[in-house]
Amino acid sequence: MIYETNSPEETFAIAKRLGEQAQPGTVYTLTGDLGVGKTVFAQGLASGLGIEEAINSPTFTIVQVYDEGRLPFYHFDVYRIGDIEEMEEIGYEDYFYGDGVCLVEWAELIEELLPGKRVELLIEKDLEKGFDYRRITLQEVTE
Repeated sequence: MIYETNSPEETFAIAKRLGEQAQPGTVYTLTGDLGVGKTVFAQGLASGLGIEEAINSPTFTIVQVYDEGRLPFYHFDVYRIGDIEEMEEIGYEDYFYGDGVCLVEWAELIEELLPGKRVELLIEKDLEKGFDYRRITLQEVTE
């Protein structure tokens, strides 16, 4: 499925709808260059889960846990991960295979750890279509 947005608000709204529909154990992987709106997407997803707390990218902590919504939300940013063992140290399996919803930014960096069943999201810019234009590709994976 492909979505096209022309503002951060539209990107937020798409993510919010996904959050409203998310089921326990859903893992979303999020890929895209710096500045494409991954944090805006995370904020929308959290909003759809009923989380009102401020959502920021957990760049230096790897995972941020939010328990106040209808489902727990586990927001990963693995951009600065130095070694796969860091994921094991934080107990990633408890999050990936638990009853919450995971969003993993920069998921391509830990591809070998990702569950076989997940929803892959790719956000891309196209400056020819405008500064705020985003193409969001969503693909369900079942390996």
